[in-house]
Amino acid sequence: MQLSVATILQESATRHPDRIAVVDGDVRVTYRDLWQDALRLAARLRHDGVGTGDRVALLLPNSADFPRAYYAVLAAGATAVPVHGLLVAEEVAYVLRHSGSRAVIAAGALTAVAEAAASGTGVRVLPVDCGGQALAGPEPREPDDTAVILYTSGTTGRPKGALLTHANLVRNATVCARDLFALTPDDVVLGCLPLFHSFGQSCAMNAALGAGASLVLTARFTGPDALALMAREAVTVFMGVPTMYHALAEASGAGGPRPGGLRLAVSGGAALPVALLERFEDAFGTMILEGYGLTETSPAATFNRPGERRTGTVGRPIPGVEAAVADPRIEDRVVPLDDGERGEVVLRGHNVFAGYLDNPRATAQALVDGWFRTGDLGVRDQDGFLTIVDRKKDLIIRGGFNVYPREVEETLARHPGIAQVSVVGLPDDVKGEEICAAVVARPGAQLHPDELVEWAKERLGRHKYPRIVRVLGSLPLGPSGKVLKRELRETCA
Repeated sequence: MQLSVATILQESATRHPDRIAVVDGDVRVTYRDLWQDALRLAARLRHDGVGTGDRVALLLPNSADFPRAYYAVLAAGATAVPVHGLLVAEEVAYVLRHSGSRAVIAAGALTAVAEAAASGTGVRVLPVDCGGQALAGPEPREPDDTAVILYTSGTTGRPKGALLTHANLVRNATVCARDLFALTPDDVVLGCLPLFHSFGQSCAMNAALGAGASLVLTARFTGPDALALMAREAVTVFMGVPTMYHALAEASGAGGPRPGGLRLAVSGGAALPVALLERFEDAFGTMILEGYGLTETSPAATFNRPGERRTGTVGRPIPGVEAAVADPRIEDRVVPLDDGERGEVVLRGHNVFAGYLDNPRATAQALVDGWFRTGDLGVRDQDGFLTIVDRKKDLIIRGGFNVYPREVEETLARHPGIAQVSVVGLPDDVKGEEICAAVVARPGAQLHPDELVEWAKERLGRHKYPRIVRVLGSLPLGPSGKVLKRELRETCA
């Protein structure tokens, strides 16, 4: 059996050649043209010596060049290595060396970074050149062949390269498009998530293009600009992380346009505070469906489907995937816990990656007894709905008591003057760790740390409320909009 992620675009180009595949500013690219561009670039790669199974890095902005190059690399039979667009040259060079990339395709302002990174590695920098002859079709690949290597964020050291197969990505995109989002060729999806990240790449790009929908790209996300773009392009599906929902709610409250045709909003990447969910839905009249996944799970793993949403949960496993909660203290085997007990979330199914590149130790720690150990703490109810409590490494142990930052964040998010909140543990000589809440004020609000401590004390147990409050102008965010808690701890210390 042969299978290639490139066929996601190929099949839609066959079915919907004249439909708009990608909107990039004033540029509109049809499915026919996007596929032909990819095939011409694939032929150029083959001519330049890129062979089946070779690795080609992508350092590209959120523009039409990304899908052109991504599907071109896959059509050439090579493995795509999307590179984080905010890395400095030294960090990019590490990815190039570690992945063994033969070349890096770059465009725009990122070309200079690619050239600096490649200068000491012997890797060629190639433009997105779609001229010349086209391949007759994509090179055949097997389902278990590696399609994409995605590098993790590296919060515990050097980033690891997660090996995602053609079967992983095709199946995940198909389930997302058909079973979770019910995408059709009439949908318009806003592609504001970075395409080098698994959420934007699989759930937005691959799912949208696999369904024959239009993908509207934007290189830089702000609430007002996104609202204007959604209204102008008649966006029907929005996918984002909680910080994006916050920005949209703020922009809407400031009088920004509200897209009338928005039928679906999907949240992932981090826990969505219920207070923010309610605020967005009140403003837009559109239900948010929250899901859960990781780079290593292609990424979708669980999802709240229409008609069965449970607010505060990340839904139930997607088709073909199992989710359980295991004893986090036992690391060499998976010991499932009963429903209602808190433990480490473990997953298995078609979405689970093949391991980490050249890192058998990390692979053995992550893949245990046929399950993927996520490192997230959660609880499953008797109906199979999963609630993510926190990252295992973010758990705060204060005076011997476990404190889950998300629970504290959910409470503080309901304070009328707080726009954003993140909770971390800080070293403490007496309690081991002390709870610190970093908050951002809503426009016009005045936040006083001592008053917030008293407010939280009335609503949280004695071991849970934050004794330390830091009022910040903004929270440190990663490229996908997640709060960078390691940086936040350094800021708050």
